[in-house]
Amino acid sequence: MKMSKALSLAIIAASFGLAALGLGSPASADMNPPLAALGPPPVPADNAQTPEKVELGKLLFFDTRIGGDASVSCADCHMPKQGWGFADPISRGYPGVIHWRNSETVVNAAYLGKLFWTGSAKSLENQAPGAALGAVSGNGERDMVEARLAFIPEYVERFGQVFGDDWPKVNNVWKAMAAFERTLIHNDTPFDKYMRGEKAALSEQQVRGLELFQGKANCTECHNGPLLSDERYYNLGIPRAEDWLESGLAQITFRYEQYAKGVTEELYRKIKDDAGLYYRTKQKSDMGKFRTAPLRYTAYTAPYMHNGAFFDFEEIVDFYDEGGGSNEFTDGTLAENKTMLLKPLGLSDEEKEDLVAFLESLSGEEIKMTTPKLPPYAPLAAAANAN
Repeated sequence: MKMSKALSLAIIAASFGLAALGLGSPASADMNPPLAALGPPPVPADNAQTPEKVELGKLLFFDTRIGGDASVSCADCHMPKQGWGFADPISRGYPGVIHWRNSETVVNAAYLGKLFWTGSAKSLENQAPGAALGAVSGNGERDMVEARLAFIPEYVERFGQVFGDDWPKVNNVWKAMAAFERTLIHNDTPFDKYMRGEKAALSEQQVRGLELFQGKANCTECHNGPLLSDERYYNLGIPRAEDWLESGLAQITFRYEQYAKGVTEELYRKIKDDAGLYYRTKQKSDMGKFRTAPLRYTAYTAPYMHNGAFFDFEEIVDFYDEGGGSNEFTDGTLAENKTMLLKPLGLSDEEKEDLVAFLESLSGEEIKMTTPKLPPYAPLAAAANAN
């Protein structure tokens, strides 16, 4: 029997694990999961939630001693007062450098199966070391983290109680922080209440916006399901980050990342923009693709997109109404793989206002938290006696 071209491609993709990466063609509209209220977050079988583990993870999340020079904690790039992210277009980085992408919020990150902008981590436990040990973020070292924690009696005691460790083990650092992050859940918004049957939870304008979101604006093609993200990858034509035109440190980081991610010498010399998923697959068709961002808690997480290109909902709606943008990756070469899903929408000013009102319904009360008091160092003998 002659095999269709589509089926042949699907089999090839599966054999290389591309389906697991979400690299296939976009799902058709009738296959998209419907919008829904968000339930409790999933918890892995090998990292059960306990109050003691969550409290330990909270301390570690705010503790700078996890970073390379003991000056940068997770909370420095994921600040509670800045939407549990960072309010500049490009995140701060390790002292002396600057990051190269926008810092995503950790609120509701527990629901994601693909973390970071190109899905390079599959769980919170896997994401934590990527950030804490990454050269332009935490720049930590595993043995140094363990050595520091061994000199903190309270941590020695807590790790012994929670994990049975003789001294704090670095892999359990990631588990504890992941357990804490699974408590940063935002699932009781006006939108959630409306989807659970409280029809008065949304205003008439927000209901009109919801209808546009699912209809004329076609937002649910990518922003679907309870999380409002299909976790697939698209090139939207996002304009290049201004920092790469104006900041010497940002340009150095950008070049470093090209080297670290193994691009060809030709591309290294010519590339002008963040190539996104291409760094993982080395497929030109993935140039400029990034994972669909969830839309929850977004009232607190501006600026938006992988490089912080937009600062409010109005800018985002205008961008999509115009059919996206056109990004340039190398000298005189525009990306040829911008998603075909984006087309001019022809929204009226009133329809744009309705869409913005609906987006606002996806955020409820702000999650606030003060920095906890962190345990002090002590001589090693005292730390050992704590266990």
